[in-house]
Amino acid sequence: MNKYEAEFSNLVRAFRKKYMGKGPVKITTTFCKNWAICEMEGNLTPIEKFMARTEEGRQALRAARTEMVKDLYRKYPPREIEELVGAKFVDLFVDINLEKDWAMSIFVFDQDIEAKFRAQTENKRGLALGSDPAKG
Repeated sequence: MNKYEAEFSNLVRAFRKKYMGKGPVKITTTFCKNWAICEMEGNLTPIEKFMARTEEGRQALRAARTEMVKDLYRKYPPREIEELVGAKFVDLFVDINLEKDWAMSIFVFDQDIEAKFRAQTENKRGLALGSDPAKG
């Protein structure tokens, strides 16, 4: 995970903590084309873990941890994330495994963020090694 992916993870954690009361314990983000894929562990609060013992509780939690999260991002567009990646947030796909307390969120942007950050990283490496990327 590069520094931009790490910063993306921190912004996702802060957003979830602000609007849901708790952010994931661990987030790993990978940029892939116009997606930012976040793998998250340790999402559930102690009360949610208790609720997950029953089928009704699991259904309520699944709805809250998928549809509610998507609604929050629609209601409060993630401007700090957009600023970080330099692209507009378009959509969000969310799923959670309640038994393992793992979640996955796929953020969709209007531009290829992977290529943008790969180019920035390569340019910085080239400059650090003394080559000028503009001269080829």
